[in-house]
Amino acid sequence: MKPKRILTIAGSDSGGGAGIQADLKTIAALGGFGMSVITALTAQNTLGIQDIHEVSPEFVKRQFDAVASDIGIDAVKTGMLVNSGIIGAVADSLREYHVEKLVVDPAMAAKGGTLLLQDQARDALIRKLIPLALVVTPNISEAEVLSGIKIASLDGMREAARVIYDLGAGNVLVKGGHLMDADVTHARDILYDGKDFYEFSSERFDTKDTHGTGCTYSAAIATGLAMGKSVFYAVGEAKKYITETIRFSYRIGGGQGPTNHLAPLLREVERYRCLDELKAALQRLKGGKCGRIIPEVQSNLGYALPCARGIEEVAAVPGRIIRIGDEVATLCEPAFGASSHIAKIILTVLRYKSEYRAAMNIRFSEDIVKICRTLGYDIAHFSRADEPPEMKEKEGSTLEWGTESVLAKREKVPDIIFDRGDVGKEPMIRVLGKDPHDVVSKVLHLVKRLKEERIIWN
Repeated sequence: MKPKRILTIAGSDSGGGAGIQADLKTIAALGGFGMSVITALTAQNTLGIQDIHEVSPEFVKRQFDAVASDIGIDAVKTGMLVNSGIIGAVADSLREYHVEKLVVDPAMAAKGGTLLLQDQARDALIRKLIPLALVVTPNISEAEVLSGIKIASLDGMREAARVIYDLGAGNVLVKGGHLMDADVTHARDILYDGKDFYEFSSERFDTKDTHGTGCTYSAAIATGLAMGKSVFYAVGEAKKYITETIRFSYRIGGGQGPTNHLAPLLREVERYRCLDELKAALQRLKGGKCGRIIPEVQSNLGYALPCARGIEEVAAVPGRIIRIGDEVATLCEPAFGASSHIAKIILTVLRYKSEYRAAMNIRFSEDIVKICRTLGYDIAHFSRADEPPEMKEKEGSTLEWGTESVLAKREKVPDIIFDRGDVGKEPMIRVLGKDPHDVVSKVLHLVKRLKEERIIWN
């Protein structure tokens, strides 16, 4: 199988978070084959750039020739180009090898303020490179330089995009990650294709560890284009990718940490692992002949991905766990997003203790609670009578409220949280644990003692 070949032309980041290193990680994570033309060597880390050693334009050209003449190129992205000589060499090579899918990240300055493009080279960038670009991806400050417009809003981003488009670019993506006008909860980017504007929005995360985001974003777009995606689709997919890399960014070094380029890939691996562990735990549960512990409304066992933020990131059993005499059964294999009820409990617990990612609801009785105490389980409870009226009116909010009301008063997560029900609400016990095996072990231990004491098994 022949992979799509993406060439990155940029500087080397000795800290590994940006530049060539970030680009190659991104391209590989998204399934492409990455190649490089290095324009400069930098001595840098999370604190900033300490020194820059420029590569000669002649050697830049030789690198490009070596790659293009043998391996071939499906798409190119540029980053740190340093000076007008290098820009000229790159532009000549792009024309010589008829590169059509070019993403230009202007890369004028590092986040620490160090210049990555000499002042006199900006004119060369505008004249020689932008007219060759299928997509140009300036951030707010770069868009201000290229357009001469001060940007303080989405309208300003659109106006700047029009001006940059008129410089000859095929499409302009103005990245709004640094825009803090009205909405500080989302990062919004504006794509302009010469006719229409498209907005791409994602959650903004409270982290300073965003080193290399511009490099990563543009490399992801170039990889999408190489794979035959439209500009709109390539940008949309790249936006999702960069959001995940920021969400799971690394807190390393003493300054601004890098994004996690493998996060989306590892997330998929974790999804498989999560389902696999849940299936194995369910098999243990089924072998325990614990049907009588299942409540009237049936049961469910849920397991969340690390750092889960929504129901779609919590796996459970579609159709619930049902009782057949002393046996338990499931009608479907576990799936993500299968149970909002158990997911809300787990997501609430995760906000307090990230290592507690599993839960199961079981039948309530005073005798069962008593046995839980004799087993040494840490037990807590809440009363539905204390629930605020506005919460009761909100469908499905009781479980979240009840769990929250317990955890807000405690330093540790209990093994058991129960409530004695209310009008039309069955009383319930929730068993909490770090993973589904932890939860099932607690349930099976409880069932064994209940059988020995002939409670609900008499």
